[in-house]
Amino acid sequence: MPTNRQSGSSPIIRFFKSLYLTNRFFVTLALCVMGFFACFIFDEYYYIMQILFGVFCVFLLLDIVSAYRQKKGITASRNCPERLSNGDVNTISIEVSNRYPYKVNIKIIEEVPFQFQKRDLTFNASLDNDATETFYYDLRPTQRGLYLFGALNIYAAGIFGFVSKRYIFDSHKDVAVYPSFIEMHKYELLAASHRLTDYGIKKIRRIGHATEFDQIKHYTFGDDPRTINYKATARMNQLMVNTYQEEKSQPVYCLIDKGRTMKMPFNEMTLLDYAINSTLMVCSTALNKGDKAGLITFSKDIDELLPADKQRRQRNKILETLYAQRTDFKESDYERLYVTVRRKLTQRSLIILYTNFETVNGMRRQLRYLGRMAKDHLVLVAFFLNSEFNEVLDSQPANIEETFRKGMAEKLSNDKFLIVKELNRHGIHTILSKPENLTINSINKYLEFKARGLI
Repeated sequence: MPTNRQSGSSPIIRFFKSLYLTNRFFVTLALCVMGFFACFIFDEYYYIMQILFGVFCVFLLLDIVSAYRQKKGITASRNCPERLSNGDVNTISIEVSNRYPYKVNIKIIEEVPFQFQKRDLTFNASLDNDATETFYYDLRPTQRGLYLFGALNIYAAGIFGFVSKRYIFDSHKDVAVYPSFIEMHKYELLAASHRLTDYGIKKIRRIGHATEFDQIKHYTFGDDPRTINYKATARMNQLMVNTYQEEKSQPVYCLIDKGRTMKMPFNEMTLLDYAINSTLMVCSTALNKGDKAGLITFSKDIDELLPADKQRRQRNKILETLYAQRTDFKESDYERLYVTVRRKLTQRSLIILYTNFETVNGMRRQLRYLGRMAKDHLVLVAFFLNSEFNEVLDSQPANIEETFRKGMAEKLSNDKFLIVKELNRHGIHTILSKPENLTINSINKYLEFKARGLI
């Protein structure tokens, strides 16, 4: 329904505030003015110009009457989901219906949230009588939070096109931007159709047998002879085999560093947002596998601790918790993190730590705490490879400044690989990934651990 911002104003004021003159009006008026100027030279055409100007005024009056003869000549609505997915393309639609008894030209001006910095989102179209048309546009948010949509403005031209009447719909609608749930749903659909390789998930061969017994069944062609249960075979007088299932209910915790190093931007998103999107996907995958998923966020203090669980509502709890995470630009306290993990995580768990080590010395300051965690848990450290250095590394320096810049880029890039070797040497698994590939690499690593029976 159209909003009435001037509900306390008089009808005359509301009329003039909704009346807009089109370019056709100004062009026609300019031609009339030029015609009257020409009459100073050719005065015999003065009366003709008076008649033409009178006709123009009559058409203008008829145009205003045609545009305002119906109170609701145009109806429109913005079809926007209650939640937008961060980092993904979200489709918004606008549905417009014409209730005028004639074909009308319309102009749509959409006021999208200021975060997108779009001030020229417009559509122009012609709608037949009693016709409805839908317009689509895409938005890609790059930060979580609350987004405010402004007014949906529709300008309907009169029958002669000299004036337009402004309609306002769906003014001031709040929409929350959540972590990338679109990718999560896409992954679940591909998993249901056994097409995960399309998403980038590797097929990992299971090594050996899972240790969780399932049942005893009759032997069928193709069963592994090593699983024959001889006692059951002797009792049933026919071949019986043991079947095993993948171990479930194993705790998987994602630890997200919210310190200042995670505020670094990449492709319009921060590293923290990439870590949050990856966490949502890994937790969703763990829940689909029957494991328990939990979450810890920290910087100077432990901000959130969501115990691992596999109940149906756990996925929504994780989504709501991740939505509210913000960096505080402080130095992360790994000692406090280690104490919390030791006290709260009493069962051996897979710990995926999302952080960003830029230098070897920075990593070594935290290595003692990571090493202690690795004694009780399976620790996987996921940090970021700065692919923006590639352009500098591939360039040929032309002066001392460019030489120095390339040397620093080589040192920082080499430090990343030295960090990987140092962590692996202390029994800590690592993922060194580009930000855009972090989700796929994390899921593949989790599935690899499951296949190898490490958790």
